[in-house]
Amino acid sequence: MTEPSPTSVPARTNTRPSPKAILVEQHGPVLHVRLNPWEGADTLDAAVLDDLAALLDDLHERPDIRVLTLSSLGEDFCLGADRGEYQEALAADPTGASLRRIADRAHRLCQALENTHVVTIARLHGRVIGAGLALASFCDLRAGADTSRFRMPEVGIGLPPAWGGAMGRLVSEAGAARIRELMLTCDVFDAEAAQRIGLLHRTAPLDRLDAVVDAWTRPLVRRSPEALVLTKRMLAGYARADRTADVSLLDSHLLTASLQQYAKG
Repeated sequence: MTEPSPTSVPARTNTRPSPKAILVEQHGPVLHVRLNPWEGADTLDAAVLDDLAALLDDLHERPDIRVLTLSSLGEDFCLGADRGEYQEALAADPTGASLRRIADRAHRLCQALENTHVVTIARLHGRVIGAGLALASFCDLRAGADTSRFRMPEVGIGLPPAWGGAMGRLVSEAGAARIRELMLTCDVFDAEAAQRIGLLHRTAPLDRLDAVVDAWTRPLVRRSPEALVLTKRMLAGYARADRTADVSLLDSHLLTASLQQYAKG
């Protein structure tokens, strides 16, 4: 059966205008990118994925940008993927083709985040759940408020942890044993634990979090651009060497198959 074109899937009635999905502000060589939750939904919907991917693509032509910070204007950094959007895509297209396209966007976004020439810094607060933690894990440096809480809930809701190719990234950042426990138990863990296992580099009280990010940013913009890019890409290459059996391209298929089975009851 031929997969339907994207235009054959009805648009969501509550789809927001894409430019409002993120807010971007430039201060010299630093780009501050803030997730902009809509109607209180601190989730990664297709609009966020598209806007972030477009931004990262544009950075290929912006060598003047040296550092990118990623934060959120919401009460929480991110509560994960937009499962309502997934369910609507599957209802509109039971073949799963439309849902796979959404999931593939997440994979392309995370790869772009890992590969961009700029140094990326995640500024985390509140709850950092599922796909939100996955997205943050692809940033080079991660700082979190000491009140932050983290969770990988996928197994608990009957889904595989298949978003953006994050399993391999999380394992390379924090170690297989630690990630195995957190993925299988779906336990909530705090900022101290996140720092201890390597998912956070720094923690601070929320009102001091910007100071931590600034303390990284100031020296970074003074470094040689060529040295920064080369070092970042060397580090990415060594990290990928630990993922020689990377099967992250299958994530969209695993997620779609699981949701299709769930929908059938």
